[in-house]
Amino acid sequence: MPDRDLEVGPALLDWYDRHRRVLPWRSAPGAASDPYAVWLSEIMLQQTTVAAVKPYFAAFLAAWPTVRDLAAAPLDDILKAWAGLGYYSRARNLHACARAIVDQHGGRFPPDEVGLRSLPGIGPYTAAAIAAIAFGQRAVVVDGNVERVMARLCAVEEPLPAARPRLHAAMNRVTPQSRTGDFAQAVMDLGATICTPRSPACVLCPLIALCDARRLGLQADLPRKSKKAKVPQRGGAVFIVHRSDGCVLVRQRPPEGLFGGMTEFPSTPWTEQHDAEHSPTRPVGLEKLEGPFVPVGTVEHGLTHFHLTLHVYAIRTDRQSFEGCRWIAVDALAGEALPTLMRKVARFAQGLNSETSTLANTPEPEPQITLPVQSDCPKINLPHPKSQAPNEFRTRHMPQRGRSRTTPSA
Repeated sequence: MPDRDLEVGPALLDWYDRHRRVLPWRSAPGAASDPYAVWLSEIMLQQTTVAAVKPYFAAFLAAWPTVRDLAAAPLDDILKAWAGLGYYSRARNLHACARAIVDQHGGRFPPDEVGLRSLPGIGPYTAAAIAAIAFGQRAVVVDGNVERVMARLCAVEEPLPAARPRLHAAMNRVTPQSRTGDFAQAVMDLGATICTPRSPACVLCPLIALCDARRLGLQADLPRKSKKAKVPQRGGAVFIVHRSDGCVLVRQRPPEGLFGGMTEFPSTPWTEQHDAEHSPTRPVGLEKLEGPFVPVGTVEHGLTHFHLTLHVYAIRTDRQSFEGCRWIAVDALAGEALPTLMRKVARFAQGLNSETSTLANTPEPEPQITLPVQSDCPKINLPHPKSQAPNEFRTRHMPQRGRSRTTPSA
């Protein structure tokens, strides 16, 4: 092992002891952390900022202090508590993993990477992080921050993702035999606070004398990334059906797939070939709804594999029931398991049922569109969901989390 590799661990650990970030899931330097807290935080931090995770982490610990409590909770409650954090398959895997730990391991986390990777939703990175941080195992922990630090430390010019094996090997070389959890968190903190993607603060870095990129003047150019493919575009229509008593129509998505089991406003399928703005169709369950739909705006949202544009329509009705749907007060939407996309749509629902709302008092809204009945979509009987309510990036090897926006109609 080169002398430089031997120097990295002591230098970083000394820096970490004095300048580490104080985070609610961490223990003091040299002390093992609670595996439940480490696991919960690592799942939440995937493609999500530390600032965004903190209140969710606190809420989950308050509601479910132990993995046994989480395993015993209804999945619907977990989805509601997770709403707004994104990547909702994480919440479903969280519940499945908690149940597996209780059912198969007596409520205790396996202490090694092999055992941890056998659990639902735990991949190589998360297994290594728990093994190192919670159990003191010598595991090689590599996330996006670590990749950036290693790429600069070793001046790896090969672009990501092809460079990942080299960066993993570099992290393996510099990881010490002791305090591996603290060391992993030290590299993460260095990447989050000093060795940042843009304008790294090299003069403050404890590794400045050891950094090849700094020596070669490449720190601003590394790590390099392969050109991203063009993001596919999809679209559709979403419908706010509202009554004069302040209720809107919602339904539950099927348990599998995107936003599985969560609450949504009725919408058409999201397709690549669409003309929802000019010729939208009624979704399943709204075939018998009479009257014109009023366009009220659009919602744009970046998802993992495509960018989505939804055209939002509204209609008032006195009809009491719709197949696969239920009524809920607008004010109660905050307690629903609404994904961020549907929370954007929910903003348009505010005020639609007021006697003084724009839609209620506009005698001839422009334009008005009468929708044809959608006939080529299979009928789905959706279950009635329960109504119980319960900056720094930590980048994982997943596409960047998208942003959504709402655009009101003119």
